[in-house]
Amino acid sequence: MVAHLIIERQGGIDRVRDEYYGRLLVQRYQLLEIAGKGSMGQVYQAKDTLLGGVIVAVKFLSRSKMTQRVRDRFMREATISALLGEQSIHIVKVRDYGVDDEEMPFYVMEYLKGSSLKDVMQNKPMPLPKFFSFMRQICLGLQCAHDGIEIDGNVTQVVHRDIKPSNIIVVKDATLGELVKVLDFGIALLKSDESPTGFMGTPAYCSPEQMDGKTLDNRADIYSLGIMMFQMLTGELPLKPKASSFEGWFQSHHYQTPKLFSEVRAKLDLPQGLIDVVNQCMAKTAQQRPSSVTEILKSLEQIEQTLVRGLSSGTAHDNGRESGAHQHTPPTAEDICRRSTWPKDKPRAEIVFPQLIQYENTELVTMWIMLAGADIDKYKHNKPHSQFLFVGSPHPMLLWLTTLYQNEQQHRMLPCYLDLKKPLGEKILQILTQTSSYRLVLFSLEGDEHCVWTIDGEIPSRKVQLLKEWLSESQNSSATPSQIKESKRSLKEEFESLKPKLLASLQRQISKKK
Repeated sequence: MVAHLIIERQGGIDRVRDEYYGRLLVQRYQLLEIAGKGSMGQVYQAKDTLLGGVIVAVKFLSRSKMTQRVRDRFMREATISALLGEQSIHIVKVRDYGVDDEEMPFYVMEYLKGSSLKDVMQNKPMPLPKFFSFMRQICLGLQCAHDGIEIDGNVTQVVHRDIKPSNIIVVKDATLGELVKVLDFGIALLKSDESPTGFMGTPAYCSPEQMDGKTLDNRADIYSLGIMMFQMLTGELPLKPKASSFEGWFQSHHYQTPKLFSEVRAKLDLPQGLIDVVNQCMAKTAQQRPSSVTEILKSLEQIEQTLVRGLSSGTAHDNGRESGAHQHTPPTAEDICRRSTWPKDKPRAEIVFPQLIQYENTELVTMWIMLAGADIDKYKHNKPHSQFLFVGSPHPMLLWLTTLYQNEQQHRMLPCYLDLKKPLGEKILQILTQTSSYRLVLFSLEGDEHCVWTIDGEIPSRKVQLLKEWLSESQNSSATPSQIKESKRSLKEEFESLKPKLLASLQRQISKKK
């Protein structure tokens, strides 16, 4: 089954009703329209009646394909996808597996309402900011597969074997703007498999060794990724066979030199480093390609950061105006924050700490927070509320309390202590008094090291005035470092005693606004 069949395109798709319409599967999933068909079966849009009618996608194996070997492969596809989907948000999630009353196997996936990468590209070059965003997410999904899943107590690597634009879906997402997922592990290969299964895949994107039917490793997917990156950047495939047949593609992948970027689009103005990465991925032999997707991720991030620095300093230029490709739009403050990664010297725990981020000719005050993904989803659309406590002696210190508030029962208070005699604390307070704004940079406890969401925060003018007074008082203080602990302990005690009052005050403020 090809992956794009579970996609409902934004422009709508033709839906087909058949004899299964309205059928209740295992007393839970009410089948609606067919969302798509493929060579191996069909996918239905369905309602999960147990969960209040949540829309899901149910994939069936075609009756005509019902051999024990295909049935086993279908079950393995469900298992692989389920295990990987739990580890990465960039892989389609599988929620259930079973057989119906006619012994037809099926599995249930999240219903993805979006567009395939193939539809997004529309045979045109993709703007570089979008390219970097999409590739980071695709690579994170593949990285998860290549790192492996635990089966029977052993970690086993997974090679997708069918990376192509129609197996990548782009969906609107409140957290990432556009969430990219890798689909269809129907022909995935486990590295524990004893022998190759012959050729399987899509000829236009297959590595030479895959077309030979040889034993594969993660570098086969990297070759397919290189083909896809070339297509994303140029709107065209890098190889053109004499005939669109298996033999034609076999000859191209083995012996044809990929097109030069310049001969496809003369005015693309791509960084040479990016061109090199793509060409390395398309090397004919696996040994010449990057050894891992992690290596590709690091290279792409370095190239993107170099471009961002160039744009911020005004040194970048754009020669792609005629083709409409890669127009270098300066990154926004949110773009800069979204590219943040969790520091390696910080534990992966529910903690909060302040950070200054360089943006254009100034610095942004940010509060970096790691929370459980469920809490981020719960509070991400709510404005944060800032409250402050200050002690001037024996050592000037500020407690910055950020509260994420849903209601009286559901809220998170996130305390952060600023030493106002240290350059970082003093500078943060100076910027807050000048801008009266800050940004929360959120990271998921279950996710990777990348930022998943940002929230703008504002400080009311009356609180800004207080901050100015405290800043002035702290600058006149002659405190010593040995008194830091005493002031911090004093603030903690005051915070604990004032918690109910601070929450009540916040509730009154919110009630007045309503």
